[in-house]
Amino acid sequence: MGLFDDDFYSTKVSRRARASKQEDFAFPYKSGGRKWSNVRVAFVSSFTSAIAATLLFGAFFGGGADSGGGRTATATAGVVQTMDASERAIQASAKVRPAVVSIVNEQMYSLGGEALEEGSEGKGTLREAGVGSGVIISKNDGKAIIVTNHHVIENAVSVKVILMNGEKREARVIGKDQITDLAVLEIDEKGIDVVAEIGDSSALRAAEFVIAIGNPLGLGESLSQGIVSRTHQIIPVSLNQDGVYDWEQEVIQIDASINQGNSGGPLIDMNGRVVGINSMKIADLGVEGIGFAIPINNAMPVIESLLKDGFVPRPYLGVYTIDLEQYWEQQNMAEAFEGEMSEDEDGGDEPKADAKDEASAEDGGKELGLPDEVYDGVIVLEAVGPAMDAGLAFNDVIVKLDRQSIGSTMELRKYLYGQKKIGDEIEVTFYREGELKTTKFTLGVKDEEE
Repeated sequence: MGLFDDDFYSTKVSRRARASKQEDFAFPYKSGGRKWSNVRVAFVSSFTSAIAATLLFGAFFGGGADSGGGRTATATAGVVQTMDASERAIQASAKVRPAVVSIVNEQMYSLGGEALEEGSEGKGTLREAGVGSGVIISKNDGKAIIVTNHHVIENAVSVKVILMNGEKREARVIGKDQITDLAVLEIDEKGIDVVAEIGDSSALRAAEFVIAIGNPLGLGESLSQGIVSRTHQIIPVSLNQDGVYDWEQEVIQIDASINQGNSGGPLIDMNGRVVGINSMKIADLGVEGIGFAIPINNAMPVIESLLKDGFVPRPYLGVYTIDLEQYWEQQNMAEAFEGEMSEDEDGGDEPKADAKDEASAEDGGKELGLPDEVYDGVIVLEAVGPAMDAGLAFNDVIVKLDRQSIGSTMELRKYLYGQKKIGDEIEVTFYREGELKTTKFTLGVKDEEE
């Protein structure tokens, strides 16, 4: 017996005996009456595994045509083809670009260069006051409908639209809404072949790729790509830009920079569908690349109201107000200033500021007639419409609506617009000269003029 006492390694084994031995290791299936060899088994197993792995990879990572991911996979004649994020972004933006326009806000200026009020036609020189963007969302009765921001056309005497090819057209403002920062325009639809497809902002996911598009100055599109940082973000808004927050806006927060002039343009997903209207950008010290867009699902009901009525009908209380907290701050600032002036005039002999502040605070309390424990509420500066008919007047301090505490103008608006409808009855609790009063009346309708 040799060193290798094994028939498999023995060179003396006959071919017939070797074939007989191989039957024990053959693949159990037959083809044409013959058992498969090891080589054939290995080849078939490898080929099958490769196909299975490819199909599984496409199913889990390709995302399909409707996926919001960076890659999409499509199978044609058994071959899997992939499209990277860059190519997909190119195709998505190309789909929308022809529908993106530039909006030019023209206002009247005096010879001294000061902007004049709306309705000042013929009293000055018409000049370009600002530029933004917009997106064509539909065509109807020979007109193309464009959505942009309210602040883009605010105080405009004339509005011009510049198409992607550089052509300038006169636009008519159908309606605008300051609360949601939306406006709708129309232009002649001649030569306009592309309108943007509306998507579904509720389907957005955090980290999904999006593209912000604008057309500043009509010089061609401006694009910035990024991801969705938050699908639902609430930010405070100062409607009158006076530093006092009087509304809260729900927005999509993105890390795609919104360049100057891109406000009012569309935010699109990777399928080229509009999921938002670019509205604001935070660019403060140490904060860069944060953008905000109005979710298209929130914007469409407003757009439909603007198309139908020219404004957004909302429950109308009929009061112009100032927050009680803001009132006290103004009082303290005025008193401090007067105290400093008195000290300067008197040579600083007496610390009159502290005594004056204390006396003025007491006078302010007497003027409003508020108990010491009342710190929050809104002061009525003027009552009109339903509130005036119900007897509300200057210096009344509203503290409750329907027995729910109201501490600011923002809370008042949120309760009215979120909880009440036009024609509903409302109960208002307020202080007048130290006496707590209650009145009930029916809410009217607030149009754009009011």
